Amino acid sequence: MKDWNKELNRYLMDNITVITDEWLALRDSGQKSIYSSDAGSAAEQTLREQNNRTNRTIASSLLGPSGNFEEQKEEWAELVAKSRIASNTSIAEVVDALSRVRKVFWRQVERFVGQQTETVPVAVVLQWGETIHLAFDKLLTAFSAMYFKLMTTRLNAQQSLIDELSSPIIKINKNIGILPLVGDIDTERAKMILEVVPAKCMETDIIKLFIDLSGVSIIDTMVANQLFEVIQVLNLLGIQSTITGIRPEIAQTSIQLGLDFSMIDTHSSLQQALKDKYIVEKVD
Repeated sequence: MKDWNKELNRYLMDNITVITDEWLALRDSGQKSIYSSDAGSAAEQTLREQNNRTNRTIASSLLGPSGNFEEQKEEWAELVAKSRIASNTSIAEVVDALSRVRKVFWRQVERFVGQQTETVPVAVVLQWGETIHLAFDKLLTAFSAMYFKLMTTRLNAQQSLIDELSSPIIKINKNIGILPLVGDIDTERAKMILEVVPAKCMETDIIKLFIDLSGVSIIDTMVANQLFEVIQVLNLLGIQSTITGIRPEIAQTSIQLGLDFSMIDTHSSLQQALKDKYIVEKVD
């Protein structure tokens, strides 16, 4: 009895290039996308290689466990997800492109059926439809999961960098540093400062830290309390801290909110604090 799955797989593998050529011919122009027909020769070569991989992966689903479809699927998903993220391609574009691949791929199956001298059983064709469409669905699911994973990793790295830059400690000598805070400080940013600043001071051997608020226009009770916590943590670590540049409106708001800055070393400006407390005495 003829093994129709193997016959179709062999036919598809022999016509991989044909499938890719027909798929590339379906591209539109002027989309400013890797999938655009005018995206350039480098983009076309990338698509050609990856579509070849797509077709081989789908064809392997016809062979059952021996085709290693699951393993190929994961490798394909990682390859394509990394490529699409690098080219700033959205998931929606990939879904549309994969839909066109599915159309062209199935057209090749229809050609195979039409070329056979022996009638292919209907049950076999129906099974191919289920197997192939399920394989495409699994590819899309694997791609989406990998795309999300890689994008989340990238966004987390970017957020870490943003957090790092939002609380930069500038060393002015061996043991003295300045933490210039600029912009609004919300509760989330205040928490991040509490988590990052003490560790940075320890890593860089800071023993005196100026926290400059001259670039901060708004402060509320919650944020002020968290800044107090930062100072308390620094004190426990043996790091002397001074707040500078409290704007008049912040000072007035602080009094209205009942915030007590009397126990904290404060100066009207960073320049004055540096001059009065440390720079005149010693600059190592």
